Amino acid sequence: MKVSGFSIVRNGIKYFYPFIEAINSILPLCDEFILNVGDSEDGTLDAVLSLKNEKIKIIESHWDLNLREGGKVLSIETNKALAKCSGDWCFYIQADEVLHEKYIPVIEEGMKQFLNKPDIEGLKFKYKHFYGSYDYYQDNYRLWYPAETRIIRKNQNIVSWGDAMNFKHKDGSLLKIIPVDAEIYHYGWVKPPDTMALKRIDFHKLYHTDKETEVLVENSVNYNHFGHLKRFSGSHPKVMQERIRQANWNFDAKLDSQLPDRLRKFYLFMEPLTKRIQKLFGNKD
Repeated sequence: MKVSGFSIVRNGIKYFYPFIEAINSILPLCDEFILNVGDSEDGTLDAVLSLKNEKIKIIESHWDLNLREGGKVLSIETNKALAKCSGDWCFYIQADEVLHEKYIPVIEEGMKQFLNKPDIEGLKFKYKHFYGSYDYYQDNYRLWYPAETRIIRKNQNIVSWGDAMNFKHKDGSLLKIIPVDAEIYHYGWVKPPDTMALKRIDFHKLYHTDKETEVLVENSVNYNHFGHLKRFSGSHPKVMQERIRQANWNFDAKLDSQLPDRLRKFYLFMEPLTKRIQKLFGNKD
């Protein structure tokens, strides 16, 4: 069984992405790692080259940032890396995602178990979304995706889709996916506040026109998803320990103003029905 890791990154240092940690977290499972490095304003490429790991193969690419249809440039660049993969399985890790080493055995077993079952086209992971700080994560499954496919079978008909959050067949049909008992740690919302603001502005530009981005930026703040945060009591991946040690900003999770868990979870459960009622009986001016 051969496994190809793959990812994309651009301005990884500027946006405080743990992209080196992301790569290192899945390297033990990979025979090769294909990395698409976009033209960056910082030392992203040099940081990857400094790893001096023979498994890592770099593609230097110019990203067309004028493509603003739903973040499509991200799937285009992801597919460039995927096309270079030569493994039986292709393990995708985004630049702000990290795999905990405790899950390596179960993932390896899953890939072996389904290797000779071609009808199984991918493996899906659960997600833990850290927010504002390495000490808190989001507990709102309505707003924060609970699972995503991150391992796919090497097949010319399977491609990255949309803004590179998912994979589908080229005709848009869904893959046959099996969940594995493993979790990806997502750190995209853990940054110093000023870096978070910069990242949000530039990220909006992948989806919206300049005028739309100006409106979004004017009405946004660095952190505004409160009300469903939980304190993290587990362990972070070993590759993240130094980055966590160097964290030097304060973050108020506003837990004191959060509803009690039972009430909070009840409202989450009822949210779809509440939205339907509001739509039916809302203002009809």
